[in-house]
Amino acid sequence: MSGIKPTLIDMFSGCGGLSRGFMDAGYEVLLGVDNEEIALKTFKENHGQAEVLKADLFDPETINEMKRIIGNKKVDLIVGGPPCQGFSLTGTRDADDKRNTLFRSMVEAAKVFEPQAFVLENVPGLATLYKGKAKDEIIQSFSNLGYTVNFEVLFAPDYGVPQIRKRIFFVGLKGSTKFAFPEPTHFPNEYVTCGDAISDLHDREDDLGQEIDVYLNDPKTDYQRRMREKTTVLYNHVGTRHTDLVKEVIAQVPEGGNHKDLPPGVGDSRKFNEAWTRYHRSKPSKTIDTGHRNHFHYEYNRVPTVRENARLQTFTDDFVVYGNKTQQYRQIGNAVPPLLGFHLANKIKTYLKVEQEV
Repeated sequence: MSGIKPTLIDMFSGCGGLSRGFMDAGYEVLLGVDNEEIALKTFKENHGQAEVLKADLFDPETINEMKRIIGNKKVDLIVGGPPCQGFSLTGTRDADDKRNTLFRSMVEAAKVFEPQAFVLENVPGLATLYKGKAKDEIIQSFSNLGYTVNFEVLFAPDYGVPQIRKRIFFVGLKGSTKFAFPEPTHFPNEYVTCGDAISDLHDREDDLGQEIDVYLNDPKTDYQRRMREKTTVLYNHVGTRHTDLVKEVIAQVPEGGNHKDLPPGVGDSRKFNEAWTRYHRSKPSKTIDTGHRNHFHYEYNRVPTVRENARLQTFTDDFVVYGNKTQQYRQIGNAVPPLLGFHLANKIKTYLKVEQEV
């Protein structure tokens, strides 16, 4: 490819986990589109020269606005993760939820920009819910534009992500070639664990720290060294001040346990599936969610910091998250692990023809 970078647009970008993985694999990110301003600030600060557009992707005018920003640049790839509330196990699963049709804006963008490939990410439930209606429409819509579409559910720990997370990816290539998904890089006995990912970060039990801080410990694992190699400054590692009562409850949850391990009458205010879940240092974490009330550090009696969640999501430490704490947690929880994007990006690159524009 003679040093020329393939280009991409990220739709429903959020803070840009998926496209950050592509950027790390040598792609040029041209544009991030989302409707949340603070997520776009994070995106812009962490994606090189990329532009951002705050817009509603239900609005047909948005595609014209994207076109105006891109100008005459060629777009090799469109990536995106349309909101998944309608397909999610935790959502209302309403077949008529209009958010279920947001992927159509990616189809429209593919019509206009004619990229060589696209990547559409979502929750695995999309494949089967409503008798596979959305899955079939995604495949049909892109097939009508000349793409050969393949999909697969990827399990994040198989690709070096220290977190139990499953996501479905649709990859379409223009023409008759079918995309072959990357092979796993890790197997169950070698998964990256919570301890591998965050054991070098300061306990933050008494000293809550600051948004811009210093490392107090040296890295202990290859994973930690990789996370830290682009920065000497520690960002977003700020502890949470819990009440004594909350700390007492957390202290009674064994490593790897949850609310079911609490004595009768303790922690009764929260007794749903993920409540009072404590990570295990020798296993990947549970799926990072958008809140910060249900999961706890494997050793310390507190919720993970934004930086710890970012590590478990494979954001390198130079990736700075903006906004208040609630906004930061939401951005990280909504993101695709960049490392998953990185492995997809490297594989997709082998199918792309990238030419110098004259």
